Amino acid sequence: MKQFNVPNIYRSNLISAVKNKRKQDDKLKKDLTPTLLNFGNLHIYLARHFGFCYGVENAIEIAFKTIEANPDKRIFLLSEMIHNPQVNADLIARGVQFLQDTYGKQLIPFDVLTPNDVVLIPAFGTTLAIEQLLNEKGIVTEKYNTTCPFVEKVWNRGEQIAKKGYSIVIHGKPKHEETRATFSHASHHTPTVVVNDMEETKLLAQFITGEKPPQLFYDAFKGRYSDGFDASLHLQRIGVINQTTQLATDTQAISDYLKQTIQQHYRLSDTELLEKFADTRDTLCYATNDNQTAVAGMLATEADFALVIGGYNSSNTSHLVELCEQKLPTYFIENANNLISDTELVTCNWQTKALTHVHQYVPTNKRPIKILITSGASCPDALVEAVIHKLTTLFPSTVTLAEITQTFM
Repeated sequence: MKQFNVPNIYRSNLISAVKNKRKQDDKLKKDLTPTLLNFGNLHIYLARHFGFCYGVENAIEIAFKTIEANPDKRIFLLSEMIHNPQVNADLIARGVQFLQDTYGKQLIPFDVLTPNDVVLIPAFGTTLAIEQLLNEKGIVTEKYNTTCPFVEKVWNRGEQIAKKGYSIVIHGKPKHEETRATFSHASHHTPTVVVNDMEETKLLAQFITGEKPPQLFYDAFKGRYSDGFDASLHLQRIGVINQTTQLATDTQAISDYLKQTIQQHYRLSDTELLEKFADTRDTLCYATNDNQTAVAGMLATEADFALVIGGYNSSNTSHLVELCEQKLPTYFIENANNLISDTELVTCNWQTKALTHVHQYVPTNKRPIKILITSGASCPDALVEAVIHKLTTLFPSTVTLAEITQTFM
């Protein structure tokens, strides 16, 4: 796989050594056990896969190269490059301006743009309407488009099944940049609707079976269906694609539920079902899948609690928290500053985004302390190392970071 030139500020000697060693020892990625960092009184277990993915490294490399190559031009980002506050802050510090926030609210009017400006499209992609607007202003987008290839893969898959006459159901968070972009591309080719979760999927199924009259569809899915969507017609033949950072198990469950609904409603054989339900392969990106399966492997290890590191508005990171919470106490932190002391930390609720101070998060009179650690696909390895370093200062050990690093060299 291609290697990217990511700034050293995001790299970590420790994490690089660990990842390289695991890659050498397990080239087929079959061993999902976590990596033990034994500091004596502190045992840290790193997930087999975590941190920056292909799409994120690609976006960061393009962004920093663009800044370096255009010192005399104004450089804008459509919205956050990725969902990591440090990376976005670093870009702002280098003069990059954000045109929109993560929910699409305009921060700087498009009217101020000129053909001489550079506009970066973030890793999530953008809508066809915004792309057309930029092109009409004479702004070249192809050169500065950092859309993740795995997001584009979803768009291509949607186009393929649209050409066969299927409508599209997108499993995604309706307000997420990637979902908005995927909806734009899918609805350009075929009738499209977005479902957020299984509850909404079951509601959609009631319109498929006729249990609910089609006229109620438009209020139930207001703002989430394409222009001209006919609920009495366009739900008869469907295929499911997704926002790439959703839980793989959730997407599969939603697809299976709709597939079963259609098969039972129309009384179809497995062969006949293909005419009503597109045989869509899982469109979850490899990094999301790797990180989620690695968490499952990590959770087989007994520990006192888990730390998940990443941006609070990161979808893929939030799902890692969701998975960990099913097994043990889990704290969602942005960086080492969340670890205030050996008795207090600040955690984020992955659903409400509310911050909470937690006291006595470590079992008293217990050694060694055992902590599971993973991070989202937009979290720099340097932040993970900083968290590990902070933990070693809060829970002193006779083994140094340098010594641990050397064991993986």
